[in-house]
Order: sequence, then structure tokens, then C-alpha cells
Amino acid sequence: MPNILLAGVAGFIGAQTAAQLLAGGHVVTGVDDLNDYYDPRLKEWRLRQLFGKEGFTFQKADITDREELRGLLRQNAFDAVINLAARAGVRYSMKNPWVYYQTNVLGNLNLLELCKEYGVRKYVFASTSSLYAGMPMPFSESLPAVKPISPYAASKGGAEMTCYTYHKLYGIDVSVVRYFTVYGPAGRPDMSVFRFIRWIDEGTPLVVYGDGNQRRDFTYVEDIAAGTIKAVRPVGFEVINLGNNHPYPLIELIRLIEEKLGKKAEIDYRPSQRTDMEATWADIEKAKRLLDWEPRISLEDGLGRTVRWYLENKDWVKSIPIDLSK
Repeated sequence: MPNILLAGVAGFIGAQTAAQLLAGGHVVTGVDDLNDYYDPRLKEWRLRQLFGKEGFTFQKADITDREELRGLLRQNAFDAVINLAARAGVRYSMKNPWVYYQTNVLGNLNLLELCKEYGVRKYVFASTSSLYAGMPMPFSESLPAVKPISPYAASKGGAEMTCYTYHKLYGIDVSVVRYFTVYGPAGRPDMSVFRFIRWIDEGTPLVVYGDGNQRRDFTYVEDIAAGTIKAVRPVGFEVINLGNNHPYPLIELIRLIEEKLGKKAEIDYRPSQRTDMEATWADIEKAKRLLDWEPRISLEDGLGRTVRWYLENKDWVKSIPIDLSK
């Protein structure tokens, strides 16, 4: 089985990807800097689910530190690198764009340079549907995604171009996977599903930016992880959407969470944010064709699983800060 270096292993998608790789018999070396953009207790919880599994090792490391990473690649014969390490969050990228470029662009460059240096032939890079701002839907990979409306999206676009350069110059096989609104158990607390579940359960007014009719292609984390793993196969250089191919209005998401919790939401409508897209919708024909992948988990089923996780872990999850400035 391939020996994988997985950057961002304590992240929401990274931990699920590692779990699926290990279940498939792969050897996984996970790295993560465990930064405090959001409460590290979530990252520590995800890591605990991986510790003790056969084939897994963890090293705390920051991908912006090339020399720290060099030791790992020198000591291990990795067959592939999966880069899921990123600074995420559209709104916070307006407050601190520097950290986004350091991790998403420079960190990505460090990993690519070390792949070149140590002969790692396969690279998977996690990108974003935020690059499709202003494009016609459903979003196809053939669209010229060159007008990002947030520093976060711009940093991911820059990283994508760097991936292509290293493919073209050095023959590294690269899969760029663009994710669409990922949700699920142990998700990020700055994202809508986590916050909406907490607010509705607590009876706190639920903040919605805009009128609630904005649509998102919500995609369950297990499906995203499965697509990411399939992207390890040789493709040359390809950009591939991973999404649910079914956009839902935000108000419909809220209705489903109300149903799962058995509680009604009080909604506090606020003006739309400049960095928010009106809608996202993934064209996934390329993922079907190249990766033999399509999502399996419906929004209703996925939300049910997410609400159950929240209720089972409520004793500590209820104290996770939800910082709306992020």
C-alpha cells in the first residue's frame, strides 16, 4: 500500500481522510501545526480517533517551515503527498491575509519543492469552490476561475498555479481537488452547520447574513475524504470538483437542523458579506469520469449524523468558542 504524507491531518477533512486511508491499509504520516485559529480541542479530539491505529504516526510540524519538513521526507520514502493543510475561512482572510498566503501559498510551495527534491511523484492539493465567484453554474473545471473575491480564494488560486508549474517543469503528477461547502461531525466552528446546530439547540438567535436564500452545495465530509483518496491515482495534472451536485438554500439547511433537533430557530438576519458567494453548485462529471467518484450521503442523512455527534459530545463542544469575526 502507498506510504502517504498527509499535511493538515488534525483538520476537519484531514482527520477523516487519514481514517479512511488507514482503514484501507495505507501507511500514513500525519503532520499538523495545531494552530489556534479555532479551539485546538477539536483538533485534539480528531487526532485521538487516529492514535493507536496501525500504520499511523504523527508529527507536529508547520508546512511553512521547509527545514522541519525536510527531515520527514529525507527519512521516509513517500509515494504521495496529500496537502490538506490550509488557513481556511473566507471572512477572517480579510483581517489577516498574510497568514493565508504564508500557509496556503508558501507552505504549498515548500511541499512541492521537497517532492521534487526527494522524488515524490504524486501530489494532491485541496482547493476551493470559492474560486468560481461570478461564474455561471453549475461550476465546471473548464471555467476561467481567475477573479477571486477574498484573500482566501486568491491564495488557493496562487497555490493551484504553483502546482501546475511543478507538474510542467518537474513531472510531478498533480490532482487539485476543489471542495464544495464541507460539513459533518467534528466540523469547523466557524462554519454554518456547526454554528447553526449550537445556536438552535441553545435557543440563541441564529445569525444569517443575507435573506437565507443563498444556496450552497453542502457535501458530507466522508464523501469528500473518499474523493480525495481516489485523487491519489495518476492523472497528469487535473483540477477536479468534489461536491454534492445539489445546491440547497440556507433556509432549507436550517429547517432540516430544526427537524433533527426538534427545536425551532430564531433567526437574526444581517446584511450580506462582500466576500460571500450567492450560490455554489458543482459539476462533478469530471470526478465521475476520472476518479469513479460521486457523493453517497444525502444532506438529510449527513445532518442527522452531525447532530448526533454534537449531542453525544455536547458536554465539551458547547464551550467551543464561535467567533463571528472569523
